[in-house]
Amino acid sequence: MKQLCINYINKGRLTAEVRLPASKSIANRALVVASLGGFASSIKNLSDCDDTQAVINALSSQTHTPNVGAAGTAMRFLTAYYAQMPGIWDLSGSDRMHQRPIAILVDALRSLGAEISYLQEEGYPPLRIVGKPLHGGEIALNGGVSSQYISALLMIAPYMEQGLTLRLTDKVVSVPYIQMTLSLMRFFGVESTFDGATIRVAPQRYKAASFVVENDWSAASYWYAVVALRPDTTLFLPYLQEDSWQGDAHLVSLFEPLGVRTTFVNGGVELSSSVESVVSQYTCDLTSQPDLAQTLVVTCMMLGIPFTFSGLGNLKIKETDRIAALITESKKMGYVLREVAEGVLQWNGERCPVTQPICIDTYEDHRMAMAFAPAVFKTGTICINNPQVVTKSYPQFWEELSKFVTFVP
Repeated sequence: MKQLCINYINKGRLTAEVRLPASKSIANRALVVASLGGFASSIKNLSDCDDTQAVINALSSQTHTPNVGAAGTAMRFLTAYYAQMPGIWDLSGSDRMHQRPIAILVDALRSLGAEISYLQEEGYPPLRIVGKPLHGGEIALNGGVSSQYISALLMIAPYMEQGLTLRLTDKVVSVPYIQMTLSLMRFFGVESTFDGATIRVAPQRYKAASFVVENDWSAASYWYAVVALRPDTTLFLPYLQEDSWQGDAHLVSLFEPLGVRTTFVNGGVELSSSVESVVSQYTCDLTSQPDLAQTLVVTCMMLGIPFTFSGLGNLKIKETDRIAALITESKKMGYVLREVAEGVLQWNGERCPVTQPICIDTYEDHRMAMAFAPAVFKTGTICINNPQVVTKSYPQFWEELSKFVTFVP
């Protein structure tokens, strides 16, 4: 499908339950850890999204030429995984994946004893990996680029001859994802220490344990946007935990100033409107929750709330340059956004003519599609180009959204 056009007619008060996918962040880590430990069958409630399927296919395949498509977590995690797995592996992905830098991770692995070469452009996939035991030791790593590099190294650290001492330089981004990785490792029997700047993992082995993957808080963010933009809505989102390992669970407090009340009940959350709490301006550092940026940006614009979101520097190396994409697509809807400093996106209330019909390009980025879709509750009609990109993380998204809107052929 090349385009999905969405219409909304207000039908008054609505109460519904929405299905969420399992967390691909937790699932992908659990799959790698389980494969290292030799007990993959103990992982339950795996997502059927593209990213998780890419990891499953690579780990279960007999081929030594795995292709992960557009799955960034799979590329990073499997680069480290294959570095210590005996054999010669040619790891590739989509055209966009071959434009996403990976040199920081490759250099770190090489310093730990890995043998990795670039098959095309220096610093970018595809990669040839000659897997072998890694000596490990102590290295320094820039923590301001991608927490996935750090997580990739940590998960294989117990199997290095000397373990791993990782000293993080610069401001560390997405710390909750690092803590998620360490918590998962601890669940499977591997201890570590993390003082904020240094992580230590001694040589150990993972131990089998039954594990159920929690549902995805990042996916929940789109339904928070629905409630913010359609106040007469009450939603129940099952299988979300208040004490979640997921950093994006912080959206509970991030959406409160946008009029969404969260109540933990019956093994999930109930979302309802709290219009009295809506702010007139919104300023927030999203260093720890960058994947929520697109949803928050669109929600604020549709509510007419000027904003300044900082800590977004690493959005430029995601599925697309998300800052540039947000600026371009928001302008179609009549909103002039500016990157006022590196990684700082701002809307000061400036408007421009709306492009009709509103057709949002998604740039092969699942979050662009799902973040802009709830705007229909204010615009009445919106078209999403290449809507199938949602399969990367949330294959059922459009089916669930159909509970609130109609789709025009």
